[in-house]
Amino acid sequence: MDSYSVRVLASAEKELRAVPKPDLKRLAVKLQGLSANPRPHGSKRLSGEERYRIRQGDWRLVYSIDDDAKRVVVVKVGHRREIYR
Repeated sequence: MDSYSVRVLASAEKELRAVPKPDLKRLAVKLQGLSANPRPHGSKRLSGEERYRIRQGDWRLVYSIDDDAKRVVVVKVGHRREIYR
């Protein structure tokens, strides 16, 4: 399987800075894993949107996948109580 390029939007990058360091390290591992497998076990397609989410503790990464361009774009990062608003 070819690897995907992973891009983090500037707004999502800003949201990543608000994540506590222990959680940030685990989220970074999840982000790196998206390049090898953009639909890992535990990822879920969001209803009504062409986006997916993966969970890491209380934090969520919301991203879109472009299979033709082999690209993953992280659009939002947030705590589970705020991410879907």
